[in-house]
Amino acid sequence: MKIAILSRNRKLYSTRRLIEACEQRGHEPMVIDALRTYMDVVSSKPEAHFKGEVLPYFDAIIPRIGASITFYGTAVLRQFEVMGSFPLNESVAISRSRDKLRSLQLLSRKGVGLPNTGFANSPDDIQDLLKMVGGAPLVVKLLEGTQGIGVVLAETKKAAESVIEAFMGLKANILVQEYIKEASGADIRCLVIGKKVVAAMKRQAQPGEFRSNLHRGGSAEIIKISPAERATAVKAAKVMGLNVAGVDLLRSARGPLVMEVNSSPGLRGIEEATGKDIASMIIEFIEKTAKPHKTRTKGKG
Repeated sequence: MKIAILSRNRKLYSTRRLIEACEQRGHEPMVIDALRTYMDVVSSKPEAHFKGEVLPYFDAIIPRIGASITFYGTAVLRQFEVMGSFPLNESVAISRSRDKLRSLQLLSRKGVGLPNTGFANSPDDIQDLLKMVGGAPLVVKLLEGTQGIGVVLAETKKAAESVIEAFMGLKANILVQEYIKEASGADIRCLVIGKKVVAAMKRQAQPGEFRSNLHRGGSAEIIKISPAERATAVKAAKVMGLNVAGVDLLRSARGPLVMEVNSSPGLRGIEEATGKDIASMIIEFIEKTAKPHKTRTKGKG
């Protein structure tokens, strides 16, 4: 199979591992920078071009689209979908998961466990917003933040008011969420492929830090998850419409709660923590699933 990997840097661990897995299984991988790809949008024969060349037909596309280029990256992926290539994750599903508020609303509609979350526009509503999520301590999150950036723990009511007012003063869109104290600065990353959790790791924040992201110095170890956690992760990925997803869970007194669903989960942390060959599992899924013009969302938002 001809498989395109949409990635800005072929030296990144996840991209490198996917190239290796493709080659080991007898496929032809090609790394394409989405920002250098441009499109001929016509009804007769739509094309994608890269560095002055017309790109060939690919049997499958693996999108590794960073959050900062979501709009253009999903437009490029959508062009490949129009051309009939099988997307590992569809453009609509990626856009859906990248919008933190929208993704939580969709998960809520399907009854998936979530931290109590508030969203408001006016400083006049801050007091009621704080009550809505159970008061301080609470977490304030920038809607556009990634890898723990733009996430603040407000330990007192006064601190929460100040942080929220500051973000609102900058016209930033924020979510306010309850702080799950019993999680003790840890979360669980479940790697979902298809309808199965193929690997799971516990990420623990370093002392004095509540964000467990590995980019922020958190540590990772293999963990055994419960049937409820497994079911929650699979359901969250399905609600988003993602074939491959990193679902981040918190262990709470009322069961597993979904913190975020990641459409381009990094492979290094989970492969090193679990010893599993996730890259090959992804390619194997493509082998079993890829068919021309096979998209489920059919343009639905």
